[in-house]
Amino acid sequence: MATKNDKPLTPAVLHILLALAVRARHGYGIMKQVEDDSHGKVSMGPGTLYGSLGRMMDAGLIRESDQRVDPEMDDERRVYYELTARGRRALESELERYREVVALADGRDLQPGSAHGF
Repeated sequence: MATKNDKPLTPAVLHILLALAVRARHGYGIMKQVEDDSHGKVSMGPGTLYGSLGRMMDAGLIRESDQRVDPEMDDERRVYYELTARGRRALESELERYREVVALADGRDLQPGSAHGF
């Protein structure tokens, strides 16, 4: 469950953590996964991506990985990133926060198309 000390994540950080939740990825792979996950609604440019990755590394949410998805097909210059334990906890906390908000909206019948909805 989220605590008062947990700060909400920015949308960019949340999407990056989600992209890295299953496996390590390089920058372009993260950008493509975010676009796929959001069905094209979120497009992350290099400035946003690499600025976020730097801050996330400084915060201990992610780290560079030695893993390569397919070493024979990969460019050795690519840097891969993976979640740290702290990053996984931050993602879990944020997802719990979202679940609580959705439960609140459901309890108030605030779904689209409902009598009180939007």
